[in-house]
Amino acid sequence: MSVGGKYECLTKTPMGDQTAVLTVNIDGDQFTGDNVGTMGSDVVVDGRVDGNRLTWKFNLTSPLPITLECEATVDGDTISGSYTAPGFGAFPMTGKRTT
Repeated sequence: MSVGGKYECLTKTPMGDQTAVLTVNIDGDQFTGDNVGTMGSDVVVDGRVDGNRLTWKFNLTSPLPITLECEATVDGDTISGSYTAPGFGAFPMTGKRTT
C-alpha cells in the first residue's frame, strides 16, 4: 500500500494541541506536500520515503522562524511520528488517512 494521501493529524505542542491536514504526494523515494492547519500552511521540504517511513522538514515563519525536523511511520491508514524543534524538543503527532 502506498503511503501517499491526506492525513488528518493531531500534534501535541507546548502551544496546545494543533490539528492539520498533511498531504503526501509520492514521487519514487521522495515526496512533496503541505501541512495546512490552525497555525497556517507549511510546505514539505526534503521529503523522503523509505518503505513506510517518511522524513521531511518544515520551515516555519509563525509564531517564530524555525525549521522543524519531521519523521513518521505509516501503518495502513494511520500515521504516527514527531516534529522536532531545535531548543524545544520533540512533539508527538498522530493521524488518520482521509484519502
